[in-house]
Amino acid sequence: MALDETIFLTGFPGFIAGRLVERLARDGARFLLLVQPAFAEKARLEAARIGTETGASPTSFHILEGDITREGLGLSPEDLERARHETTIVFHLAAIYDLYVTREAGMRVNVEGTRNVNSFARDLPALRHYHYVSTCYVAGLRKGLILETELRHDAGFRNFYEETKYLAELEVEAVKAELPVTIHRPSVVCGDSRTGETAKYDGIYYLIHYLRMQPRLLSLLNIGNLEVKLNLVPVDFVVASMRALISDERARGQTVQLADPAPLTTAELFDSIAGVMTGGRGSLMRVPPRLVQTTLSLPLSPRVTGLPHKAVPYFFLDQTYDTTVARSLLDPHGVRCPPFPHYVRNLLDFVSHHPKL
Repeated sequence: MALDETIFLTGFPGFIAGRLVERLARDGARFLLLVQPAFAEKARLEAARIGTETGASPTSFHILEGDITREGLGLSPEDLERARHETTIVFHLAAIYDLYVTREAGMRVNVEGTRNVNSFARDLPALRHYHYVSTCYVAGLRKGLILETELRHDAGFRNFYEETKYLAELEVEAVKAELPVTIHRPSVVCGDSRTGETAKYDGIYYLIHYLRMQPRLLSLLNIGNLEVKLNLVPVDFVVASMRALISDERARGQTVQLADPAPLTTAELFDSIAGVMTGGRGSLMRVPPRLVQTTLSLPLSPRVTGLPHKAVPYFFLDQTYDTTVARSLLDPHGVRCPPFPHYVRNLLDFVSHHPKL
């Protein structure tokens, strides 16, 4: 379906933003891409590549140098006026996605930057839809079932990334009454389910790299947990979901958790990965979860396992993300999250061919 829209997008040429632009370019969209000056040349090269591969006209892509942390998004008066006049859809993806981010940096980029994008969106006379990309981990230290209709809590957070994304989502939630907003909360995003392609080895890749060190030996002892689930979504599902809801009126005012409705436990993930690496053989024994968590928290553990201390809690997270709203919106579009066992081999093949990114 042709997409006759001019999309103002932040976060390009990041992994999700870049793939989203490529998907939307195939449908005929036009782009105003807000890019920090330091990444402008990289963004131009990426836009040119996307144009060549999709057949989109070079005039469909306009790189606007700016910064979400500055007033007026750091745009020149001419670019700001153009963006205000032409934009019909906003996608705000720019953020610091780093578990080690300082509170000062997180507040400046994730929170103040989002306030500035909100202010920009308010001044768009032709705005039809504002899409904000958050994360399921705004739930912080909450336990149990996390509903899409829930946000505010006082349970605390594991790090400043979670806290500042939570505060940023509060800012966007507050403008739902005046703007046509959809908030997207992805869970842990991994590579493309078809090609395995990714831009960063974190999340499930810590476990993949651990097993790759000695697959037949390390796979004998399952270090996963039978009670705790790690919710994974491939990047193509996230992009397909955003494309499906880009102008869906039913999504206005909604928060959707882009999560696997049937996630595997970390023990099942371990066996799924190990099974592919070893030709189908599963683990023989399970290590007690408390022992695993204690061991992973030791000072020398990151050097041995490759799993940084800040990432350890995410493998012992007692949270389940409800996807009732997401399913009601995405099912009519035929968009569903594929089960991890259906694409794990593609992830492993990509890692095998690209051991370092």
